[in-house]
Amino acid sequence: MAQLGRAFGLTSGGVISLVGAGGKTSLMFRLAGDFVAAGESVLTTTTTKIMMPTRIQASKVVLIKSLNSVLAHAQKFLVDDHHVFAASMCMPDFPGKLLGFSAELIDQIWDSGLFRWMIVEADGAAKRPLKVPADHEPVIPPSSNYVIGVVGLKALGKPVHENWVFRSNRFSQITGLRQGDLVTEASVIEVALHEEGLFKGAPLKARKILFLNAAESFRGINSAQVIANGLKAAKRGAVIDKIVVGKPLENPPVFSCYDPLPSA
Repeated sequence: MAQLGRAFGLTSGGVISLVGAGGKTSLMFRLAGDFVAAGESVLTTTTTKIMMPTRIQASKVVLIKSLNSVLAHAQKFLVDDHHVFAASMCMPDFPGKLLGFSAELIDQIWDSGLFRWMIVEADGAAKRPLKVPADHEPVIPPSSNYVIGVVGLKALGKPVHENWVFRSNRFSQITGLRQGDLVTEASVIEVALHEEGLFKGAPLKARKILFLNAAESFRGINSAQVIANGLKAAKRGAVIDKIVVGKPLENPPVFSCYDPLPSA
């Protein structure tokens, strides 16, 4: 297993759901590439919407709604490629954008036993680096063994505004920051811990991993340390099993890890 998978503790196969904002798609395809390099089969997909992957991200793409058809096409592709991307259809009103599967269908695909890994982008964020989910979000399949909550650290020091924070009004409700206030490490900690925050709807059995993304600057790495220390000291909210700091498109992609964290 490559460094990124080891850092997340991804060792035995399973369903990985990615939530939050600030690099989910990059993380999904970097993890898929690592699994393929290790000779393991992987399906990438979404329960929301996603842009059509490039050939570098996924050379085998299945766009079919039927479970049996998805499995049949995927099995054929797996003969010469360990990675298959699948979604239900193209969105006619949004060129290049694909509609994903229901959580139930993803559970059924997993139950088929065809893949060692399934990586699901389970949340949308309109390319913002930070997000708090709405009532209907995220859409996490019950079969998820891992839920990785992504936070883009470049939101730190930026104003609480839709330009930087998706669902900024909900972010304000959870953190107490007003529109125009600057995003702080303390507000990221609050979002990570709050029951309506980053890990909202995660299955009880799933390991919850916080990924602090784009921490290549000195300030980002320092902020990640502040956030990790704050989460370790917290005695409430979501139980976060691990914190990983890095950037999926860098080599190496992991800067530091904090593990384990105490139970709430």
